[in-house]
Amino acid sequence: MERPAGLCGLWALLLCAGGGGVAAPAETQPPVTNLSVSVENLCTVTWTWNPPEGASPNCSLKYFSHFGNKQDKKIAPETYRSKEVPLNERICLQVGSQCSTNESEKPSILVEKCISPPEGDPESAVTELQCIWYNLSYMKCSWLPGRNTNPDTNYTLYYWHSSLGKILQCEDICREGQHIGCSFALTKVKDSSFEQHSVQVMVKDNAGKIRPSFNIVPLTSHVKPDPPHIKNLSFQNGDLYVQWKNPQNFYSRCLSYEVEVNNSQAETHDIFYVEEAKCQNSEFEGNLEGTICFMIPGVLPDTLNTVRIRVKTNKLCYEDDKLWSNWSQAMSIGQKANPTFYITTLLIIPIFVAAAIIVLLLYLKRLKIIIFPPIPDPGKIFKEMFGDQNDDTLGLSPLYR
Repeated sequence: MERPAGLCGLWALLLCAGGGGVAAPAETQPPVTNLSVSVENLCTVTWTWNPPEGASPNCSLKYFSHFGNKQDKKIAPETYRSKEVPLNERICLQVGSQCSTNESEKPSILVEKCISPPEGDPESAVTELQCIWYNLSYMKCSWLPGRNTNPDTNYTLYYWHSSLGKILQCEDICREGQHIGCSFALTKVKDSSFEQHSVQVMVKDNAGKIRPSFNIVPLTSHVKPDPPHIKNLSFQNGDLYVQWKNPQNFYSRCLSYEVEVNNSQAETHDIFYVEEAKCQNSEFEGNLEGTICFMIPGVLPDTLNTVRIRVKTNKLCYEDDKLWSNWSQAMSIGQKANPTFYITTLLIIPIFVAAAIIVLLLYLKRLKIIIFPPIPDPGKIFKEMFGDQNDDTLGLSPLYR
């Protein structure tokens, strides 16, 4: 009986040890220290901090951080965090320490550090600040003056991106109606991660009387290509074949197309949306290198057909697919109707109609006479008879009178 009692005691000891291990509460670490914030370039905000004092030596410290409203949560071992943000509003970061990357683990007391927007009247800041990257060659930014701003305010635009060593000032300021704009060179760098970065922009006045306004333009959006160039139009087997060359700086797979065909005789206006177009058909002739092709079925070759094309970026390579290029120069194919023929027809038809009416009227008059002959006038008949007798009487000699 002693042996079962010993086994029971051993099992009880193990259960107690296991239960104590599960029930042990997770140790909460002290908060981080010396949390500070700084701004680099135009819109790069960096928060730094020191590890907590008195942290457990058995803890591999990780840091839990998030921005206001618990956005962009992150758990990492680094003692800093950076983010590109427009400095138009107050931005805060909260940081805490913990021993694992598990979000369910309760971190230490969160420490918060904020950065305030620039000084100045918010109503004086420019509005509708937006930038477009034209054909991956230059960027143009435009804006409207603020409400509480002098109309004669002189504005200055500053910009920065990862390929620049310093912040640059845009020199090409122009006015287009109510909008004010500025353009600066921005060339795509091939075989690099340049397009994965952003352009930081700030607009303010020279006198420092208005509140600066900031914007961050991702290089994967707001891209507007140049219009394509139509190289050739041809009719083959009752179909219209269109060949064009894409704008420079773009891969074909990164573009979508619209082909517009206007028929002069039928007065039709057809638009074809093209996702992918390649010259793989033997019907196409000439040098096909860098050429895009599309076939439009059922186009009448004996009428004049005018073709235009425009392109835009697609979401295979870019985040934005809303900005269409301008329409290409139009190219026509087919036979245009001779206007002299239509003018002659328009003149001859009324003449024929008038002649037909005259002939019809004469025919109706002749037909009326045949069907309804005129009724003789008795008075006229008697007048003619007795008038002749009177003439004879008047002609007798005086001897018989």
